[in-house]
Amino acid sequence: MSKALADGMNNIIANFTVLYMKMHHFHWYVKGTNFYVLHEKFEQFYNDLAGYIDEIAERLLTLNEAPVSTLEECLRRATVEEAKGDLSEQQMVEETISDFAKVIQQLKECLKAAEQEGDDITNDLLLSIAAQMDKNIWMLRAFSGKNAVPPQKAEPVAWLKKRG
Repeated sequence: MSKALADGMNNIIANFTVLYMKMHHFHWYVKGTNFYVLHEKFEQFYNDLAGYIDEIAERLLTLNEAPVSTLEECLRRATVEEAKGDLSEQQMVEETISDFAKVIQQLKECLKAAEQEGDDITNDLLLSIAAQMDKNIWMLRAFSGKNAVPPQKAEPVAWLKKRG
């Protein structure tokens, strides 16, 4: 495994670790008419993130690499920010969409590196995570009424089709 791919995967772990806590924060502090829906959705997200962290870390270990494992290192590497302040439910949804999109970009970069290295197993792992996160963004956008695309024009996961 190249240093670039290992570093990229560790940066993803760092972002997922920050997002894990951010989703807990949103889960605990969401208020409003959509409380029940968002309370459950944020819980689903932090549970998913815990699984992604473990899967990526174990893949790194399988390839004799060291996954990041301290909060200090995760905070140093992360490009997503911790939860701040008293956000509205809409702001929480918008931040989640933005953060997930950042991580999808990182996943895409790692996918390219894994493909260049011929590492189909890492590629498959990262691709499945990216696809789920892409679906989560679509659902959050639909929930918030943003970016509603008529069904005949929708191209979900267009960047995945190019790999086909």
